[in-house]
Amino acid sequence: MTAMTQSYAGDGNHTTSYYAASANASPERPQLTGTHEIDVCIVGAGYSGLSTGLHLVEKGYKVAIVEGARVGWGASGRNGGQIVNGLNASLQTINKRYGQDTATFVAGLVQEGGEIIRERIKTYDIKCDLKEKNIFTGLTKAHMRELEERKALWQSYGINNQEMLDKKQLIEHINSDLYEGGLIDHSGGHMHPLNLALGEAAAFEKLGGTIYEMSPVIDVDHKAERPVIKTATGQMVCKTLVLCGNAYLGHVVPTLAPRVMPVSTQVMATEPLSDALAKELLPQDACVEDIRYILDYYRLSGDKRMLFGGGTVYGGTDPQDVKAKLLPSMEKVFPQLKGIKVDFAWSGNFALSFSRVPQLGRIGGNTYFAHGYSGHGVTGSHTFGRVLAEAINGDLTRFDVFEKVPWYPFPGGRLFRVPYSVAGSWWYSLRDRLGV
Repeated sequence: MTAMTQSYAGDGNHTTSYYAASANASPERPQLTGTHEIDVCIVGAGYSGLSTGLHLVEKGYKVAIVEGARVGWGASGRNGGQIVNGLNASLQTINKRYGQDTATFVAGLVQEGGEIIRERIKTYDIKCDLKEKNIFTGLTKAHMRELEERKALWQSYGINNQEMLDKKQLIEHINSDLYEGGLIDHSGGHMHPLNLALGEAAAFEKLGGTIYEMSPVIDVDHKAERPVIKTATGQMVCKTLVLCGNAYLGHVVPTLAPRVMPVSTQVMATEPLSDALAKELLPQDACVEDIRYILDYYRLSGDKRMLFGGGTVYGGTDPQDVKAKLLPSMEKVFPQLKGIKVDFAWSGNFALSFSRVPQLGRIGGNTYFAHGYSGHGVTGSHTFGRVLAEAINGDLTRFDVFEKVPWYPFPGGRLFRVPYSVAGSWWYSLRDRLGV
């Protein structure tokens, strides 16, 4: 194992999560050694890289993915597993910042990621416990007004899959007294995120793609006419390079490092619940997230564990005790689970952009990148993978729209971005507690 792998990914194997413990069989791929040439080289075997690569090999391109650890090692294999439509930034925010045309464009693709995921699962017979529907919950009257406004806004763009639920109606989906009501998205859903990544990787390889694992990139020459990436043991020369390292790309590409900040979020999995208790807690088996700034999100796994997540740590460090951090929140939502055994607890990073809008762009003539999904990467990464593949194949229509969306650095630069964000999260958390 190279020292570079150890520096950011331990021994490179998956974290001790429920997802890793229940992962489908997957081969160990070779490290990148020696010098190779390829049409398209993609850095990162998470959803962005896998989505881009799979779209490209379907079009006949020769593609290699270089991953610093195992496939799906990062956020793609650790997240809450929720198929949630939309970006972190609302359509209203996008309209105010970037104009009506951009908001209309974004509205036209906010459901595309979920559609791509379902198509991949069906086409390639990926076993990942796919289930339907997600629910946004409100804890206050102000939250409910916000959900009403969201539903009306999405309807104004022709998106009609959402339905308001009052407190009584919500109980039919979530057996908790905590909420005032909610909004169900019938086009949302949830699944086993690591098994989705492993299934997409298998499909990519079946169509002729190559994946190198345990090969952290230590140098990127994106200014060359034929970009070059180097690892400790090899290098790849390509016609087109795509950087999809997201929160784990680090400082390998200094141009991209200031654009995003790693933020960790935590998840735990209880022991399997009885059929009766699982049905009592989430009768319709939808996934759930509330709309607070520091939110809870939860769902039932395929084997009826309660998967409960939440919390954020700006800068991407792991809390000392994930279980202790999450248990009080879970027991507040579901007092019925007090004393339940927790079998797994883990943490992982996502990349936060200051604007909360994902970034898609190009550095140098033949190097593309996508990052900054800000907690909405399950669907966003699949959409951006398609848009990147379109651009590489010569259709820049949708890529150009996103590339022109301005990005903003975190105030204070790298030194102060964490304390700035902590202060902001404290303010919004206070507003949540006060119900304003």
